[in-house]
Amino acid sequence: MMEVYLGIDVGSVSTKLAVLDNMAEVITSLYLPTGGRPVAALQEGLGKIGRELPPDTDIKGVAATGSARYLAGAIVGADLVKNEITCQAVAAVKAVPGVRTVIEIGGQDSKLIIIRDGMVMDFAMNTVCAAGTGSFLDHQAARLRLSIEELSRLALLGRDKVHVSGRCTVFAESDMIHKQQMGHDVKDIIYSLCRTLVRNYLSDVGAGKDIQPPVAFQGGVAFNRGIVRALEEELKLEIIVPPNPEVMGAIGAALLVKESPAAASRFRGFGVSEAAYHTSSFECRSCPTACEIVKISENGRMVACWGGQCDMWEAVPAGKGEK
Repeated sequence: MMEVYLGIDVGSVSTKLAVLDNMAEVITSLYLPTGGRPVAALQEGLGKIGRELPPDTDIKGVAATGSARYLAGAIVGADLVKNEITCQAVAAVKAVPGVRTVIEIGGQDSKLIIIRDGMVMDFAMNTVCAAGTGSFLDHQAARLRLSIEELSRLALLGRDKVHVSGRCTVFAESDMIHKQQMGHDVKDIIYSLCRTLVRNYLSDVGAGKDIQPPVAFQGGVAFNRGIVRALEEELKLEIIVPPNPEVMGAIGAALLVKESPAAASRFRGFGVSEAAYHTSSFECRSCPTACEIVKISENGRMVACWGGQCDMWEAVPAGKGEK
């Protein structure tokens, strides 16, 4: 019987799953779009992972992370729920010996983690402006009618430095169109977009941070070699992209639950991928903010809530009613 540990990272843009063996090696992993439907994405991911594993696989522990970690944890019966900073850092420490800085850029948010002697000493996050995240490039790639893979390839071919205003995606698009009309090579324009994203990231998330090597670059944007090149040019440092950069949060979650396994996992099994869930909402009246809280139920029983500005409802035990 194969003993494994499952890490789940459900974010606003993507849902990631990773399965580790007893040697902390990745057996299989999965990356798929959340598409505004975290429950459906989680169920789809669990179904696919479950079919890939041998029937006699023993799930020794499950951990959840990401913006919808409480939701995911409640649905699957997670043994551990941890924040994204901790999971990204743990995965980086294992993948990149002596890592001191972690750059993580995802679809709609980005992070910078400062690590010293294997411990998180400082961090910063951007969850507001898209100009320093992957969605900035996605938007411009769509405008140029290129896939993100084509944009990455062309960015490596750019040579001349074309200035594109990029503090806002709207201004960047306008400036990009202007540069095209002036006759600049599209490869140069694309690389300038990569440099713009990197400058936005460093001036926002990286402001005032002591960025030291080794530097690990994680998140789906790490596949874009143009961004790697731009980071190396801006920082004058080598940028290390570890294996499976897009699922490092899930890997970190699995590593954490492996390090502190429960006597018996609470994992509800891959059958939850077939369960029927009902989603509704209500207004929280605990404070004047009056957040709209999304509630998910299974057979009339509340499984989880999310959506508030604080995490009060995300941490509510399953089965408790509304206030």
